[in-house]
Amino acid sequence: MNLEAAMSDAPTIDMKLEVVVIPVSDPDRAKEFYAGLGWRLDADIAQGDVRTIQLTPPGSGCSVQFGVNKTSAAPGSAEGLWLIVTDIEAARAALAAHGAAVEDTWHVTASGPASGPAPERGSYGSFASFRDPDGNTWLLQEVTTRLPGRVDPATTTYASVADLADAMRRASAAHGEHEKRIGAEDANWPDWYALYMVNEQSGADLPT
Repeated sequence: MNLEAAMSDAPTIDMKLEVVVIPVSDPDRAKEFYAGLGWRLDADIAQGDVRTIQLTPPGSGCSVQFGVNKTSAAPGSAEGLWLIVTDIEAARAALAAHGAAVEDTWHVTASGPASGPAPERGSYGSFASFRDPDGNTWLLQEVTTRLPGRVDPATTTYASVADLADAMRRASAAHGEHEKRIGAEDANWPDWYALYMVNEQSGADLPT
């Protein structure tokens, strides 16, 4: 049996990434920093010569762990830690208000990085970054409309009240354009909103 056939016959098993370990030199300092950002403290447990501290960013299904004897990686060597947000400027402001030194927003062009958010705030296009006290690097990325297939529309959820409110605002703006096109008020706006919000998150075609 070839590999493609074997893969098609194999059962699909959910595998959820729930924890990422980051290397720090001072666990208590790191704990204070991340808790200060508003991340939920899930655990601080010592078992023998191992100490595990776990925190979870607001609205995230994945947590971070650090502590004592958790990893052999050099403190501050973690890169490519992505935090997805629906409003990058609001996220920057919130992080800065909690003491993080967040870089200015930037986007990618054909000639390289450029300052400011992506034109028309295109989904996946705007970035900013910050570092923890050890130098571990976090990258913010603004995502509003998902790529097709990224999210199952049957399990669409919102991580927080703020995320849901932002989605409703985008649906409201789009619905206003929809009513201009049809030249009348849309009495079925709840259905239109719901379809727009689900399709936006799952990457399906948006209603017009």
